[in-house]
Formats: sequence, C-alpha cells, structure tokens
Amino acid sequence: MHKHTCLFLAAILSCSLLFMGGCGKKQVSPYPGGAGSGGDETANNRMGNITEEMGPSVEGLDATAQGGSGSFGSGADQQSDAYKREHGRCSPEFKPIYFDYDQSSVRGDQIPTMEFNGNYLRNNSSARVLVEGNTDDRGTNEYNLALGERRATSAKRYLIEFGIEEGRIRTVSYGEERPLFLGTSEDDYAHNRRDDFILE
Repeated sequence: MHKHTCLFLAAILSCSLLFMGGCGKKQVSPYPGGAGSGGDETANNRMGNITEEMGPSVEGLDATAQGGSGSFGSGADQQSDAYKREHGRCSPEFKPIYFDYDQSSVRGDQIPTMEFNGNYLRNNSSARVLVEGNTDDRGTNEYNLALGERRATSAKRYLIEFGIEEGRIRTVSYGEERPLFLGTSEDDYAHNRRDDFILE
C-alpha cells in the first residue's frame, strides 16, 4: 500500500510540473486589437491616441522625429513640460486659460486666449466644446470640485457673451483630480489652475 501511495504522489508531482511549465509570462495587449495583436490598422491607430495613460505610439514618435505630425498634428513632444504649459489638455483647436489662486473670474491677460477660442467656435458653427475646470491640490476635494465648476462656468459665460450659443458649450469640473504637474512649486500650481477646452 505504501508503494501505491508513493507512485500516486509521484504522478501528481509530474503532472503539476508539466502544467507549471506552460504557465510562463505572456505579453498581453491592453485591450483586444492593441499593438502586437496582429489586429487591423484601425485598432493600432486607436492605441496611438491614448497619450495620457500610455504615451504616444511608435508610429506617432516616428512621424514626429521625421518632422511629421503626431496625433495632434503639431510635431511637438506632447509629453514635454513646455507643451503641457502651452496646451494643457486642450484639443489642438483651443488653448487653455489660467486662474489666480482661489479665483474663478477670467483674468484680463487671458482675454486674448478666450477670444481665440471663441473665434474658432464662431467660425465653425457646428463645433461643440467641453470646458474642463481644474484646480491645484490646495484645499479639500469638495471645495476644489466647486471651484473648478465655477472656473468652467466663467469661461462658458464669456463664450456666451462672445456670441456662442449656450447649447454648444458644456462644463465639467475635475477639481484637483487631474493635475498636469505633480510638483509643489508656484509654477506647478499655476499651470494646474486652468480651464481646458475639448472639441466634442
């Protein structure tokens, strides 16, 4: 009986080793049709548009390096601090506006940017925009969500006064939840206190 138990345990151990040998690391794409899956061209292009979470695709980097356009058509490194300071998270057609600490009114030096954004909407009558209000991380989450909403609403009011139909403008507040810069310098804070304009 002892002999049969030993054979049974040896057989189980052998089978376990065989199964474990087939369980090595595998490369998995982030979603079906992602890079390396052998999917269609469209799926690989979708991968290149996810720049915030995953970085630009190899194709986008090659085009930029060769003087071509990346996903925004600018040829600039969209992950660089300089690019983020100038463009925030705006769609390429727009520019962000910035706010003073704990303030929600559009600053005088931001009026030319608001006019730039308004002119795009005026010249493209079917375009719709989402205004995203952001804050730095000082203050509570609840307070910053409310402040971000006031900032987005200020930009919306300005665009309405500029002649853009209210139905073409939506607002959302992210408060402190989506900082562009993670540092604690005044420059980092100043560039996190902004409205981004997203073409819908």
